Parts: sequence; structure tokens; C-alpha cells
Amino acid sequence: MSSPVPIALLLAGVSSQFADKLSLDTISLAATQGGASPRLVGLLVAAQSAAWLLVSLPAGVFADRIAPRSLVMLGGGLMLAGSLMGAGLLALGLVGWPLGLSTFIAASGPVVIALSIFVLLPRMVAVSTLPRANGRLELGRACFSLAAPLIAGWAVAHGVGGLGLVICALAGLVVLVAATRLPGDRPPAQPRQRLHRAIAEGGAFVARHPYLRPIALCAIGWNMAFFAFLAIVTPYAARILLLAPETIGLASSVYGAGLIAGALSGPALIARLPTGLLLVFGPASSLLGVGLLALAPASLGWPALALAFFLFGFGPILWFITQTSLRQAVTPQALLGRVSATLTTAMYGMRPVGALAGGLAGEWLGLQTAMLLPVGLFALSTLAILASRMPGLKAMPEGEVVLPANKAWLAARS
Repeated sequence: MSSPVPIALLLAGVSSQFADKLSLDTISLAATQGGASPRLVGLLVAAQSAAWLLVSLPAGVFADRIAPRSLVMLGGGLMLAGSLMGAGLLALGLVGWPLGLSTFIAASGPVVIALSIFVLLPRMVAVSTLPRANGRLELGRACFSLAAPLIAGWAVAHGVGGLGLVICALAGLVVLVAATRLPGDRPPAQPRQRLHRAIAEGGAFVARHPYLRPIALCAIGWNMAFFAFLAIVTPYAARILLLAPETIGLASSVYGAGLIAGALSGPALIARLPTGLLLVFGPASSLLGVGLLALAPASLGWPALALAFFLFGFGPILWFITQTSLRQAVTPQALLGRVSATLTTAMYGMRPVGALAGGLAGEWLGLQTAMLLPVGLFALSTLAILASRMPGLKAMPEGEVVLPANKAWLAARS
């Protein structure tokens, strides 16, 4: 069966997400091998992810106002420029704040591209096929995510860590070419608002919505937990489990296998299982994975690390496909960009906070004790869904859902 996602949209989305993952893996491994402290690794990871916190909200406003193709082209240019700058810095052995700046620039590209795709997709496919379309996008990302840590591990082990960032720059070129094939029409005209008011409107819609609010809270906890884990796990695997860079890269690549398994099975599972069950399973599987790793003896270090990464891929991608399709279905077209930006900030904006917390915990408390930090945060993420109405949600809405709390907003816009 052919994919419902236009090929240009698929290329832009997959290339940008692959570059984001490869950049993260390359930077953390290169810094660790260069003798960086856990705190410095955490700072670099935070710089790479800070774009999702600082760029998402204003980019969401522009995604509702200008042609998404223009934003995709901007994203490709940022990826190209930032990645080439970072590759040059790694070649010179510089892993301080200039590398953090270059990764922030490069990571800003996938931010605006992801928001543009979120806005474009409901215009290009029927609501009933959104889970399948989002599943195809995630499947492409998953396939490349499987390769990213292997590429990063091989390059760093052979002293050419900058190669990973050169590949990220090439991915930016692919995005630029794909953007020329996307539709260039602008969204319908909207009342002019100041930037902060437009941002607040999207946030208020999410805060009032009984489906979107728990999704945001779950995403905040999960991303803080995951990036605290990422800041700790490479030093933990190298210094506590005594694993080589290639072995760490191999275990990390199992994350991609979990993503692929989840993306392949996602549309069928979403069609057959209660929506609420899938939304609980995502954060719960992550809690199980990190808990087993924290308890595993050093002799079982590689299997435990690989299992944790598989669970981080499989469960959360089912959650991501489910909640993405859900929020596309329940959000008015005029708010898609800003609602997506609000949720994107919740999902990714906590990355630098988690990375900094993980790095500091690793340095102050020791790596073994610090592993309890992501355990606790994943538990809070799971609780955010369990304490809401989401576990009782049986099926995906078939069309835009207008809830009483949002009728006033819709009336004011008409």
C-alpha cells in the first residue's frame, strides 16, 4: 500500500529529524571521548535542544501566517549552516561554547520544519488517514535513527567525529531541494495580533482542552526524563559499565529498532486498541526500561542498555503517533501552528532542563545515583496520563472536536 504522505513532505521531515538525532549522538560521544565532564556533556546536549524551547513558539505563529514551504526552506538553510560550522569546530578539537552555538543554529532547522509539516499534513490527507500518514513519517525517521548512533559511534571511534555533522549538512541540502516541491500557498488571512498574544492564544487552547492538557504534562515529564538520561548514559556506559564507543553506539542504535517496530505496527495498533491504552503505554514502557537499567549489574550492562533504548523507541513512538493524530483532529485549522508549537515546547522545550539536571546530578551525586533522576521523572510522566481522562478514551476522533470550553474561542473568531 502506498504512503499517503507526499514524497517531498516525507523527505523534508525524515531528513530533518535524522540530522537532529545524528547531531545529538555525535556531539555527546565526541565530547565524552574528548574528556569532557558530565556537566559539559549536559551543557552541549542542552544547547542542541534549546532550540525547541526558544524557537518553537514564535515559529508556530509564523506557521499559521505564512506559506509553510518558506519555513521549510528556512529550516534547511539553518541545518546546513549550523552543521558545517560544528563540523569545522570538531575538526579543530573545540568542544566548548562555540560548538554549543553551532548546534543550536542547526537544531533550529528541524524545529521550524516539524511545525510546518504538522500544519501541512491535515491539509493534504483526510483526517481518517492521519494515524497512517503520521506513522509513515515516523517510520522514515525511525529507519534513519537506527543508523544515526552507528554512524556517530564509528566516526568518533576513528577520530573523525565531524563527519557526522557533515552528513547533517547534506541532510539540510535535501530539505532545501524537497521544499521546492511543496505547495506555496499561504494560510487563510487571520486577524492581526501581537506576537505574544498569538502565542498565548495557542497556549490557552491547550490549557483548556481535556485531551491536550494531559498530553502536554506527560510530554514535559517524559522529555525532561529522557534528556536527563541522555546526559548521563554515555558517561555511565563508558565509566560504570566499561563499554567501548562502538558498543555504546550499537546499543543506542537499538533505539532505532524500537522506533521502526513501533512505526510499522502503529497504524494497526491504533485501529485495534483503545487510544487511552496506547497513551499510557508510551511513558510506562520508558519507566520500565530505565528502571531495569538502573538495577542491572555491570555484567549485564550491554543487554540492559539495549533493552532500555528499544523500549524508549517502541512505546513512545506509538504514543507520539497517537497524540499527534489526536491533536491534529481536535484543533481548529487556524490554530494548528500555535497549538503544535505549544505542544512542541512541552515535548522538546524541557530537553535542556533535563540535560542540565542530568549532567549536574552525574557530577554532584555520582553516575549510579544520578540514574534515579530519570526514573522519577518517567514515573511523573506516566502519572500525568493516568490521572487524566485519557485512559478512558476508546477511539480516535473522526473529525474536529469542539468542546464546551473552546466554544467561546470559536465564536469570537467567527
